[in-house]
Parts: sequence; C-alpha cells; structure tokens
Amino acid sequence: MLDVFPIQILRQLLIWISVLVVGCHATFADEPHVVSLWTRPQGEDWPEFLGPARNGKSRERGIWTDWDRRKPRVVWQHEIGEGYAIGSVAAGRFIQADRSGGKIRIFCWNAETGQQLWQYDYPTTYRDYYGYDGGPRCSPLIDGDRVYVYGPDGRLICLGLADGQLRWECDTVKKFGVVQNFFGVGSTPAVYEDKLWVMVGGSPPEDRGLGPDRLDQVRGNGTGMVAFDKYTGRVLAKVSNELASYSSPVIATIHGRPWCFAYCRGGLLAFNPASGKVDFHYPWRSQLLESVVVSTPVVVGNEVLITETYGPGTSLLRVRPGGYEVVWRDERRQRNKVLQGHMMTPIYHEGYVYACSGRNPPVDLRCFEWKTGKLMWKLERQYRTSFLYVDGHLVAIDETGKLRLIQADPKQYTLVAEWDLSERNALGGGQQLKYPCWAAPILSHGLLYVRGAGRVVCLELIPPERAQE
Repeated sequence: MLDVFPIQILRQLLIWISVLVVGCHATFADEPHVVSLWTRPQGEDWPEFLGPARNGKSRERGIWTDWDRRKPRVVWQHEIGEGYAIGSVAAGRFIQADRSGGKIRIFCWNAETGQQLWQYDYPTTYRDYYGYDGGPRCSPLIDGDRVYVYGPDGRLICLGLADGQLRWECDTVKKFGVVQNFFGVGSTPAVYEDKLWVMVGGSPPEDRGLGPDRLDQVRGNGTGMVAFDKYTGRVLAKVSNELASYSSPVIATIHGRPWCFAYCRGGLLAFNPASGKVDFHYPWRSQLLESVVVSTPVVVGNEVLITETYGPGTSLLRVRPGGYEVVWRDERRQRNKVLQGHMMTPIYHEGYVYACSGRNPPVDLRCFEWKTGKLMWKLERQYRTSFLYVDGHLVAIDETGKLRLIQADPKQYTLVAEWDLSERNALGGGQQLKYPCWAAPILSHGLLYVRGAGRVVCLELIPPERAQE
C-alpha cells in the first residue's frame, strides 16, 4: 500500500494542475481492473473507429455466407437518438453515443446481450448549420480502462470503461477558439502511448465571429492537432495551423518510427506522434468553400492514399522522414477520376482497393489497383455504401439499409448474399433499419453491429461453431 500511495498523490496533483493551468476539468478515481465480459472465446475487440488497425479490416474467420438458407441471427437491438456514428467494442462492452433533446448520452451495453451496464449524460446546445441532426459524428475510442468521446459540439470527455465515471473533460471549442465547421466535429481521436491526439483546428480571437459562409477566411492558431495526456487531459503538444476536417487521424510505424497522418481541411499533415515534429504537409482539397474531407487516410507499408469527392479526387504518396513523393494522383482537370471517396474509407486488400465513389447518389462501387490506380471493375447506379472486410469478403451496407456480402475479388464484382434491413419486419417485431445508414459495420467476436437512424442492431455473422483462430 505504501508504494502505491505516492503514485496516487502524483496523479491527483497532475489532475489539479490540469484544472488550474490547462483549463480542462478532471476528477480523480482509482483505475479499476476491467474484467472481460466475453463468453464467446474467439475473435478480437473493435475498440475504435475502423477497428484495431483503423483500416476497416477484421482478422476473424468463419463467416456465415448462405443467407438464402438462413439470415444472420438478430442477437439484440436498441432504439437510439440522433447521431451518425456507430459504437466501439472492448472487454465485452459496446459503447454507443447519441443525442436526446439537450443531452449527449453515452451508453455501455453488454456486447453479447445488449444489457445496459451504465449511462453517462452531458448537456449540449449544439445546432447544425445545415439542418442535419445534432448527434455525435465520432465513434467512441476505448483505450485500456478508459473511454474517450468527442462530441459534435467539440466537448472531449474521458470516462471509466468499467463504471462510466468521469475522469476528465475539455471544451475544445471554448479553450482553443474553434470556429464551427459546416457539420460540427467529426474526427475520431487516436492514441499513441500516453498521448490522445485530437483534431481541433482552433483560430485566433479575431476570427471567431466568422460563420461557415466565411470559413475560407478563418485562420489557424497552431492547434490543428492537439495531444492531450490521456490520463489527465493536460495539453502536451500542439501541431499545425490547419483547420479541422471530418477525417480521422491514423497512426502507423514506417521506417522504424511512428507516424501520424491527419487529413485536415487543407491537406494531409504527417508528423511524429511521439514528438509532434512535422514531416510534411501535402495540399489536397477542393477550392469550393462548401467542401469537406471525410475519408480517413489508408496506410500500406510506406505509402498513404487519400481521397475526397469535391474536386481533386485521389492521390497516393510514398513517405520518408521529412518528405514524400507522389506515386500517382488524379489530375485536377481529369474528368474520370480514379476515385472520389466521400464518407466511406476505402478498404485495401492484397494489392487492390475497394471503395465507394461519388458525392451523392447515384454513385458507384469500384475496385482499382493500389500501385497504379488502374480500374478493375465498377458497379454503377448505387447508393452510398460503407465496407467492412472480413474473411475474404466485404460486408457492405448502403445508406438505405441494404446489407450485402461481396467477394473481395479484383477480377469482378461478385454478390454472395444480401439482406434488405430496410424492409418492414426485417429485424423482427416490425422493426427495420431506416435511412441514413452512413456508419460502416463493425465486427467483434463474431458479432456484426450495424446502425441506421434511431437504431443499432447486433447480428451473429460468425456462429461459435464456425469461429476460427
């Protein structure tokens, strides 16, 4: 007990300092050991946006493909409030955020049964300039015994995974002077060691009265990316004058050192997440004022692919410490772009990329070669679709609620199975998924989670008897 006491005192002192100096509010609590609730022995957690490697891919195997004979079993479902993001899963717990009236709510449910374990609420007055709903756009991030939630209003909170108790919080809009973007905050943070890297994009005081119709006049104040101490909320580093986008940062190891790639409003920012030292900034965005960046960078080896839908299209870079070279890119005046990715992050698999291209329906699904951008196949006149890769297949859900299983085959588009979850009674009891279904499906321990407006659903994609190591 004596050897633990000084550590507890030190942690409490750091929290007090964060309150007095940093301007973020924190509370002290012991860090409980989080006991896993899983009874399904095989599989892996999905603790953050786009999964453990933030690439939309699962390593699980044994998926059920004969949906004509039997659809995946509906395990549980919950009605939820406003928001577009799907939850995250760790230690047998599913964390989902939504909005109900003037509150942002964070739920913790048993990932297998849907039983509620705890709930945390905080008040919000956020309103969307364009009339979209006021709920969360970011997925919760689970790291060890902590949960981080970044709300549409810019409030960043840290909760205990086991008990839902507040560890610390920070109003990033107030603290860093963020001018509200078109659709609020939508970039899920990323953890590197003791740092929580958050896309903030604050501005100097004289720019804070500018609205979204003058966003092109808003300047940065050096808080494009901000590193918080993940335990206390203390600010550790600030990087770049970039403004925020809706793309989430990705952390990878290249050339034996860590890299963070953040596709901000003006282009791709590459820096060392350990030190905050910037390697380069690659300008890549539309000149249109009302344009946004959403798709997350795709990192394979020492190469990074970024894509947007309002103008430039797609570019593949090969990176090195301090710089980069362009492998290929869409030309600005090029009519037929390799890819114009919007809300969905492309999936890389064995030398090829599977993606949805286009801003508004009709869009198309396509496969192209990573190294060259050569188009392999294209399926036209589709709704906007998000992918999850698992066991040689793409689990695809379009914005209307149609769930499809597609062979991950660069030679041709091959539909294996489909299930229209938007049909009345598709989920039993007269229930169905409703538009918009903009969140990509996630998979953990054989359970597939999907969401649409007002509902999150858990389906059994890998029965226990089929699960493989």
